[in-house]
Amino acid sequence: MEAQALQFFIACVTAAGFGIAVAAFGCGIGQGLGLKAAVEGIARNPESSGKVTVTMLIGLAMIESLCIYALVVSLILIYAHPQAGAIAALFGAGH
Repeated sequence: MEAQALQFFIACVTAAGFGIAVAAFGCGIGQGLGLKAAVEGIARNPESSGKVTVTMLIGLAMIESLCIYALVVSLILIYAHPQAGAIAALFGAGH
């Protein structure tokens, strides 16, 4: 049982690492494209900079929230999986 728990923990940590890497990569690209479009819009029409900036900041916050959701799922995979007790006992934290 302990070997299976350790393998499950290793799989969870690997999945969490890949998940947050993909989320950060995707969010970075999305934010870059959003910022690029906002700067181009302001360059074409400087009078709209106030509205474009506010809308851009709201959009960037929404994109960033997706990365935070991925972080939460990754932390749940690492720290709240069903075999956390077996892993803690395996590493001696259950004493």
